[in-house]
Amino acid sequence: MPARPSEPPAGRTVRVVCDVASINRTFDYVIPDRLLARSGIDVSGDGWIGTMVRVPLHGRQVAAWIVDVDVESPDGVELRAVTKISGAGPSADVIDLCRWAAWRWVSRLPTMLGAASPPTMARVLPSPAQPPKAGVADKVGSRVASLFERPVSLIRLPPSASPIEVLRAGAARGNVLVIAPTFQQVRSLAEVMRRAGITVAVHPDGWARAAAGCSIVGTRTAAFTTVAGLGAIVVIDEHDEALQNEGSPTWNARDVAVERARRANVPCVLVSPTPTLEALAHVGDDVVTIDRARERAGWARLEVIDRREDDIVRSGLYSEALVRALQSDRRVVCVLNRTGRAQMLGCLACGTLAACEKCEAAVRQDESSVLHCPRCGTERPLICDHCAATAFRPIRIGVTKAREQLETLLREPVDEITGSKAKPSLPSARPARVIVGTEAVLQRVTAADVVAFLEFDQELGAPRYRAAEQAMTLLARASRLVGGRTGMVLVQTRQPDHEVIRAALLGDPALVSEAERDRRRLLQLSPFATVAVIGGEAAPAFVDALTPTLSDVPGILVDPGDEGQWLVRSPDRQALLDALNAVTRPPGRLRLQIDPARLPS
Repeated sequence: MPARPSEPPAGRTVRVVCDVASINRTFDYVIPDRLLARSGIDVSGDGWIGTMVRVPLHGRQVAAWIVDVDVESPDGVELRAVTKISGAGPSADVIDLCRWAAWRWVSRLPTMLGAASPPTMARVLPSPAQPPKAGVADKVGSRVASLFERPVSLIRLPPSASPIEVLRAGAARGNVLVIAPTFQQVRSLAEVMRRAGITVAVHPDGWARAAAGCSIVGTRTAAFTTVAGLGAIVVIDEHDEALQNEGSPTWNARDVAVERARRANVPCVLVSPTPTLEALAHVGDDVVTIDRARERAGWARLEVIDRREDDIVRSGLYSEALVRALQSDRRVVCVLNRTGRAQMLGCLACGTLAACEKCEAAVRQDESSVLHCPRCGTERPLICDHCAATAFRPIRIGVTKAREQLETLLREPVDEITGSKAKPSLPSARPARVIVGTEAVLQRVTAADVVAFLEFDQELGAPRYRAAEQAMTLLARASRLVGGRTGMVLVQTRQPDHEVIRAALLGDPALVSEAERDRRRLLQLSPFATVAVIGGEAAPAFVDALTPTLSDVPGILVDPGDEGQWLVRSPDRQALLDALNAVTRPPGRLRLQIDPARLPS
């Protein structure tokens, strides 16, 4: 005769989500009275929701989050006891936000709850912060104040403009959650806010202060932090790719912030010098701008060096105008993106860049002497579409070779900076006057007089569907680095009439978004369609299980990609995400990316 289940300990029944990525379901446990009595956590009613605990699961102790209290467990289920109350965790509203984010990016709830949890356990929260000093919003103009009268607003500030007026207006409404792309920006914004009389914590170390009641500023994971008395959300540089999680799930802090603000009924303000199409979609293209003269003055002076007539073989990367800037006494930062970027071909007869006639990406020459576009797949014969010549030369050297050439040219040390390498040439580690690197150099260096893009065409023609937006972002970063009109940005290009170049010259990013909108709509890409990239060893089984449900998804397109990846697109986000979330994940590694910043080529 089987043994009867033992009586559960006296206490409170709770439902938990375990911090185990492979388990995407809830379990019921009991918090014994003895733990309740000595927990030290002052809660009542459903205030236990979000509390972090430890529970026995399959013979081991695991962390978990309480997501419901006083639940009715199914008959015949033997409840086990919670073994430890660890501390405070995400609030109930943040847990609901995590559920939405798990659906939006086809992820598991434990993954999102992990992003919303404090870095160290906090059993007792500190006292709430004092409200902002009187007059904190005195310097806020009516145009900026009006931003917070709408559910979602977008303001276009030039690269050198400070967002402090926006932050003051947000803090006047209560505790403000500020999200920025980099830690450097976070530290700078926190200092500016403190000087303005706003009590602010820095995420993640300030998690407990924000949960008690305080404004907070942080990078992308701050979008999920608990904030008591939340009055507004501000996203700085919403265009920056750093706001999107690199791995799977590919959640974007901008979109999380917009949804969180909607749920909390507080305003969300997006700030950017170069708004993305996704941000424009949130506001229906209703962008708040400043005076045109001020906006244009907030962009650096741009010198465009047209290299179409240059001899590619003899001149290489260094035009006469660039050499003059390098040989001056100014501090110069040279940008050359090579790793993971398109190989480019230049016509030996006229110097024109070989580009796709359909989507304008740089094309590659395959083994059969055909020009192939890695972005849209278009192929054409090996003929220059400008002069009909058939001879092309690859245009490519790496950052290290460029540094060696610059040291020979200038007869002085040159520093090299890439995403994984920051190499001072001088033994004393004193920075050199001239620095060359990938786009990482624009974030690692704090000041410069001149920023020179050695091969900007590889940005304009990169095989990425966001190439134009990302190229504009680089010009905005360069403009911010040189301090707006006080510095100079040099751009070497064979496409001087490209909309990105014209937009930077005029200080008018709308020229890029208008051209980009037509391309994205034609190719059915975000924000006009939801895109899912499915890869990994379990991808074939997942796609097989997904296929029967896709017939109910409007406008569905399924493209088998290279290396066992599938690209699935539909203009109906709800239907596509519901279909993806309904599939039971097969065993094995599965990589699901929803609206990633970069698509596989």
